[in-house]
Amino acid sequence: MPPKGTPQDEMALVTLLHTPAVKDDLYHFVMAAYPWGKAGSVLEHYEGPKQWHKQDLKDLSDHILTNQQRMARGETPRMWKSATSAGRGPGKSAKMAWLVDWMMTTRIGSTTIITANTEAQLKTRTFAEISKWTNLLINAHWFEQSVLSIKPAPWFAKLVKESLGIDCGYYYAQGQLWSEENPDAFAGVHNPLGVFLGFDEASGIPTSIFNVAAYFFTEPTPDRYWIVQSNPRRNSGGFYDCFHATNTDWRLRHLDIRTVEGMDQALIEQEIQKHGIDSDVVRMEILGEFPKQGNKQFIGNDLVRAAQERIIEPDLGAPLILGVDIARQGDDESVFRFRRGRDARSIPAIRYKSRDNMFIANQLAAVIDEYRPDAVNIDMGGGAGVIDRLREMGYKVYEVVFGTTSSSPEWAFKRTEMWADMREWLNGGAIDKDPRLFGDLTAPECRPYGKAGDQTILQSKDEMRSLGYRSPDDGDALAMTFARKVSRKDSPTSTSTRQLRRVKDLDYAIFSTDTH
Repeated sequence: MPPKGTPQDEMALVTLLHTPAVKDDLYHFVMAAYPWGKAGSVLEHYEGPKQWHKQDLKDLSDHILTNQQRMARGETPRMWKSATSAGRGPGKSAKMAWLVDWMMTTRIGSTTIITANTEAQLKTRTFAEISKWTNLLINAHWFEQSVLSIKPAPWFAKLVKESLGIDCGYYYAQGQLWSEENPDAFAGVHNPLGVFLGFDEASGIPTSIFNVAAYFFTEPTPDRYWIVQSNPRRNSGGFYDCFHATNTDWRLRHLDIRTVEGMDQALIEQEIQKHGIDSDVVRMEILGEFPKQGNKQFIGNDLVRAAQERIIEPDLGAPLILGVDIARQGDDESVFRFRRGRDARSIPAIRYKSRDNMFIANQLAAVIDEYRPDAVNIDMGGGAGVIDRLREMGYKVYEVVFGTTSSSPEWAFKRTEMWADMREWLNGGAIDKDPRLFGDLTAPECRPYGKAGDQTILQSKDEMRSLGYRSPDDGDALAMTFARKVSRKDSPTSTSTRQLRRVKDLDYAIFSTDTH
């Protein structure tokens, strides 16, 4: 598309859009750039952004001003990271489109990357919305559009090159797909003139893509913006972590659509009455809150939180069981976790990273000598060498093979069965508030298994790693305490009780050379 007017007209337009009052104030840019209230336009009956939009635009403008002040003092400018968890329909995609147009218009030479949860969402929803708003721009003729890109028109690119000396090779807004199997293919560009990264419907974007995306912003330039938004559909993943990771640096917003003007409040109230204010449907679609339990989530967040807060009820007759998950890869940890009846909190977890089997075996032997557990269950997958060494040293340990058959036809394998027993236990159990344990217990999802689909299988460690999640070492260590039934110490028929009667304070089981 050629220039609309004379060179003087284009210069006046550039001057308008690049004055600080418009360039660095996003609300004023949005008001100036689109035909709000103009007769005959699609915005004829709209006065401007909604109130929540205005607040978000103001916050981002304040960030820009703060960065300018930091740079004037010789300090490094900071990056902008914001996450919005919202109910359905408040105008999230419209705000994303305004930010893309603002970046392309006022940060000439910058790079903008937009992605979404699926290819269909990106092409038919997210980028379609961006294209709609770009067509309404007062300076729309500066750009050329395709299905998944916005680039400077050739005449404008030439003008930018001649007037500003900026090569337009990296000056674009582009919709970019991603792959769970190859997250590194999502690697971004490094552009000192500015980088904007937008994640739409981010709840469905894997953690691995979030991890790669963080490296878009390694250069300390003033215009670095990462904005993610979504309906909160999953209780795990990168979007969930924005809101629940410790020491998060994301600016967070939960957007309840009951507070948004222009929504059908009667319909919203009808849905609340139908499903209940605390139902997962209402939480996700209206309140902008994460569900109590995701559709595929094996253990719900509320169940784990309740166990974190529960008061411990001592049960000295219950056996003390030690579960051990052995690290299998460099980033994994070997974790020891204890449970006595309903108490899995009193004895802290023990962790080791990047240590060999001989070290772990010796440390585990020292822990056994100190705490004298009634049973020690060790993951055979990574712990065969540890098990062999401990048995050689005279300790009785029980090897747990995740892939063996479950004792219940409901569960596909032993690991899923242990997690199911742990889930049931959490209804009355007490655990510590370590965020690693919380994440491990709530992140794994499940799916139907078998020819008839009548069994359930838990996500494997390898599956979780491929999606960018950490290995659930703490969760598996606690689940290991449910690998087999262990008699109570105060049972009249228990071997432990008979032995304790003969030899005070000596735990017979753990030092036996019997391996069965």
